Amino acid sequence: MPRVKYTLTERLRTLLKEPLGFLYTESQLLNYIQIHPQVISIGDEVTATLLSHDISPLFCVIDFISKRKEISDHKQSLIRTYGDMVTRVENPPGTISDELWTVIKDACKNQNKKSLRIEVNGEEDLASLPAILFAPLNVTIIYGLPDRGVVVVPSTEAHKQKVKDILAEM
Repeated sequence: MPRVKYTLTERLRTLLKEPLGFLYTESQLLNYIQIHPQVISIGDEVTATLLSHDISPLFCVIDFISKRKEISDHKQSLIRTYGDMVTRVENPPGTISDELWTVIKDACKNQNKKSLRIEVNGEEDLASLPAILFAPLNVTIIYGLPDRGVVVVPSTEAHKQKVKDILAEM
């Protein structure tokens, strides 16, 4: 069992159903990326959308599951084409494990020329938090909000502080 760094509370579960950044449609996201091309993608649907439009994130965090169901073989194949390097981590649902935290922190710090796919055994839903916290200021973090759209979170000091406040409650 992996060591858990943070665990989601019921209050935060409700709070995080709202976007941490700006809610966009797919076409709005694609327009945004033309101006701000450095992105980190969290989640399978968002990552598959980027890759289907020949957009490569700095790194992605996926678990091959969307809305509690395995994603299609087509999307799995598309996602598996991405990443010069692949790292697999354990992360139980509703948590941020030490392992996931460290891998995301290192990926943000190193920003290798090589692309990285982080595959989570468990759940990647909270991976946006360390990604926002550690991403350089010129990077945007994107993640899906099921049935609502894509959340776009520019890495700003204000967003980093919002994440610190959330983590302080975990």
